[in-house]
Amino acid sequence: MSVRSTLTAVFTAGVTAAALVTALPATPAAAHDNGVALTPPMGWNSWNRFGCGITEAKVRAQADAIATKGLKAAGYQYVVVDDCWMASQRDGNGNLTHDTGRFPGGMKALADYVHGKGLKFGLYQSPTQGTCQKRPGSYGYERKDAQQFAAWGVDYLKYDWCQTSPQESPRMWADFPGKSEKDIAKTLFTRMSNELKATDRPIVYSLSACCSAVDFPSWAGSVSNLWRTSTDIGDTWNQMLRNAGSAIPYSGAAKRGAWNDPDMLEVGNGGMTDTEYRTHFSVWAQLAAPLIAGNDLSTTDSATLGILRDTDVIAVDQDSLGSQATAVTNTADVLVLSKPLANGDRSISLTNKGSTTATISTTATAAGLPSASSYKLANLWSKAVTSTSGTISATLPAHGTAMFRVAPGTGSTVGATRPLVSASSLRCLDVADHSTTPGAKVAIWDCNGGGNQTTTFTAAGELRLNNGTQCLDVPGGSTGPGTKVVLWTCNGGENQKWQFAADGTVVGKQSGLCLDVTGGDKPAGNVNGTELEIWSCNPGANQKWHLG
Repeated sequence: MSVRSTLTAVFTAGVTAAALVTALPATPAAAHDNGVALTPPMGWNSWNRFGCGITEAKVRAQADAIATKGLKAAGYQYVVVDDCWMASQRDGNGNLTHDTGRFPGGMKALADYVHGKGLKFGLYQSPTQGTCQKRPGSYGYERKDAQQFAAWGVDYLKYDWCQTSPQESPRMWADFPGKSEKDIAKTLFTRMSNELKATDRPIVYSLSACCSAVDFPSWAGSVSNLWRTSTDIGDTWNQMLRNAGSAIPYSGAAKRGAWNDPDMLEVGNGGMTDTEYRTHFSVWAQLAAPLIAGNDLSTTDSATLGILRDTDVIAVDQDSLGSQATAVTNTADVLVLSKPLANGDRSISLTNKGSTTATISTTATAAGLPSASSYKLANLWSKAVTSTSGTISATLPAHGTAMFRVAPGTGSTVGATRPLVSASSLRCLDVADHSTTPGAKVAIWDCNGGGNQTTTFTAAGELRLNNGTQCLDVPGGSTGPGTKVVLWTCNGGENQKWQFAADGTVVGKQSGLCLDVTGGDKPAGNVNGTELEIWSCNPGANQKWHLG
């Protein structure tokens, strides 16, 4: 929706990383504690594609597409109807009602339909006397509207600072004599936050406005789950750059449950190339931005779906650490972003903002990784896994991006004999007591360079231990979560086959389960001697490994 101010485009201007330090509170406010959006919300919003032409039938078609085209499985869940869903006036009791021409079935029935697809439902509203499209706003009706939203089954509220002048909202201004627009905005956004909490329904709360009028990053995390850092996005390269740049300086404000929002995705709307859309999606993932699609999912092509459903890039956006990338380099032609991940890896993106092919480079240490003799380099778009001594580089077309998941160790997972280090403890996989007896316990222990801590992934898929003489084995070929792994004589069995995946997990071929430090998702589970087991794969650092 439209917003009323313009932000200087720090993304497109030539600036250094040092220039991106932004004054934020010394101690950030506590996150909005409503238990939702612990990772950036993923879903769809009607405005970018349909604007005020949205209808009930179009919303239902988007919900159908999310459920049937692999988007729900990839993590998309919110279906949000933007402005123009409501009638031009409240009813005689002061209640919001739906536009009967556009939404003949009403909002409760539409929410039920979306919920029936296993998805969640969202609506748009404004804190002033009117929405951007001059439908009735919530000013003076905050409690009534919050209760109405909860009764309809709303799971997501986009709350937009529109119709803000004294001429557009005279009663609002009369009620706040002598107050600035910033003061009024903060009061009203906070007021709805409190009313949503009072409903006891978990509702994602998204603040939409920009920029000088509200100064969101300094306070919004204490009352909302996400807040706009920019004016409205547009489906062009330069507008996308502008919006991305608006969020880069505020990495310190983002955390679990509270996210900077450079606005919705334009991927698939046709104004940019697929190369530019991959950059758009990559940068949003690096910024831990909400991934809210804005195209017509019911008619989208396979190339667009390939971008929107890329699970490796989505995993960066949804990483449980909840950190936003910072700029290593940001000039007129180059952007390098580095994002810390929960398992100790870094997601590093190289973007060519220039108009001709160029080689973009950085180093692992410049991007924040510890010094090491080698690093594993997983290219998230090409899926290639290689190794580097420290240089991270890619030759990119104009407006292209390469995105890597980088970890200390070697990318050559076959034939390399190195310790296997747990991300949750930084201890090594260890054969207990230097045993060579089949059935011996395998655990974590302080890394010491011993032969009982050597590991070698073979071309056959074995994980060989004890200087390559014996194998890591799942006893009896069990596929049950919680089965302890052991040392055993190599026999070629499928229960001795493993894959070192690009995300750092070690996956059993027979079971499909991950090598797991038992109880290592809690600090007490990362002590010397903690045994290893197979367990259902999850984002936990106790299932992430790198070669030392």
